[in-house]
Amino acid sequence: MTTATTAPPPYRSTVPESRRAGFGGLLRAEWTKLWSVRRWTLALPTAILLTIVVALLSAAGGSAVKAGGGGGGGGGGKRPPGTVHPFNDGGGFVHRPLAGDGTVTARVTAQRASHPEAKAGLMIRRDGRRGAPYAVIAVTPGRGVRLRSGVGTDLGGGSGPVPRWLRLTRSGTSVTGYASSDGAAWRRVGTVEVAGLSGAAQAGPYVGSPSAIKVERRFGGESTSEVPTEGSATFDRVDVAPAGGARPAPWVRRDRETGADAPLDPADSPRAGAPFTLAGSGDVGPDEFARDITETALAGVLIGLMAVVALAVLSVTSEYRRGMIRTTFAATPARGRVLAAKALVLGAAAFAAGLAAAAGALLISFPVMRGKGLAPPPVTEWPVLRAVLGTALLLALIAVLSVGVAVILRHAAASITVLLLVLLVPQIVATGLPLSAATWLERLSPAAGFAMQQTVPRYDTALGPWAGLGVLAAYTAAVLAAALWLLRRRDA
Repeated sequence: MTTATTAPPPYRSTVPESRRAGFGGLLRAEWTKLWSVRRWTLALPTAILLTIVVALLSAAGGSAVKAGGGGGGGGGGKRPPGTVHPFNDGGGFVHRPLAGDGTVTARVTAQRASHPEAKAGLMIRRDGRRGAPYAVIAVTPGRGVRLRSGVGTDLGGGSGPVPRWLRLTRSGTSVTGYASSDGAAWRRVGTVEVAGLSGAAQAGPYVGSPSAIKVERRFGGESTSEVPTEGSATFDRVDVAPAGGARPAPWVRRDRETGADAPLDPADSPRAGAPFTLAGSGDVGPDEFARDITETALAGVLIGLMAVVALAVLSVTSEYRRGMIRTTFAATPARGRVLAAKALVLGAAAFAAGLAAAAGALLISFPVMRGKGLAPPPVTEWPVLRAVLGTALLLALIAVLSVGVAVILRHAAASITVLLLVLLVPQIVATGLPLSAATWLERLSPAAGFAMQQTVPRYDTALGPWAGLGVLAAYTAAVLAAALWLLRRRDA
């Protein structure tokens, strides 16, 4: 004869409800636990120190990025003063002043297919300084007509071979692009805002051709090789028409080596109805292969987060190992409130540490980078400030995620191993995978949260900063929900 056995019910407190601690008391209790163990109190300063030291070592070992091309040449990733985004500003540009509102029109009759995104068209820009705000409408061999402005605007205007008529119309700071196959029926491509466009802007034909770039991805990093290409196009019916009918000024050409303007021989200038050939090497717009200096400076967070993970896991598993969790649940039977208090206290502590670590890493490493010939962006720019704030939020979510995993596994070594695998391995493995596979791995894993440290959109960007943080937050919420469900069903 056998007798059925049943598992003992989970422990339930006998403390009267009136004597149980409120949530404020729970927060104070968890805060006291956190700072009462000396080795735990050293974890957060260790995370800050590791992050800053790695940033300093990375800055000291860095070298200047290739400047490339001056004002009109290869266009290889200089950073305009006061901006975050590395910027290509190459190509051939012939222009005359456009004082106030007006229109520039031309027909592209032939184009060399030097690159799928080689450009032949028209440009209006604020001035001749590198990185000056601009608007370009151009035909390309691979993508049809494009209207581009700044670092984030790239509008399509239909496909079709040359010859192709193009037009830019300026009204205040707004520039509208048009395209036509016959010069009679015009299609509006779009309108862009050109910041600071006042007074005499520069307007005229533009030709550019991006470098042919080969990227070799391997575990732990990547390397790029660049071969300049030169585009060429033939224009006719070139006309810069000020709104007031003022007499146009002489044409000038931007020097491809110095970036300075040089007078153009009238015989070689665009003339009404006459063909005009222009060549140019380099591109205009954001450099999608540029190094993200801010993200590089914050790379030490990958090392510092190990201390945060260890702290969060040990703060949970040590209570289970020593049986103190029974005392906690005796004082507060509402286990969900206990879990919330632990997560909130550890998340807040990790947030403060992350804020200090990120700010310290940038403030210490940026001056070193400048001494090595790099051009870090101003720390007051929003993308940089967002990366600092994002690093703090990233560590806070990782701390809360660690609490949830520790509650589920109840084993320190297993919890730390799982967390480091899901947070670090995807980033290492992704560098050795094809770009399409790497992109999906970074989108679907908790490591997507590191997108908050990005300040420069690149060719391999998988997710935007806030979307990446949202992926990590979703994983954290799911793990906490599972931890709460198990916490209520299992004995302490």
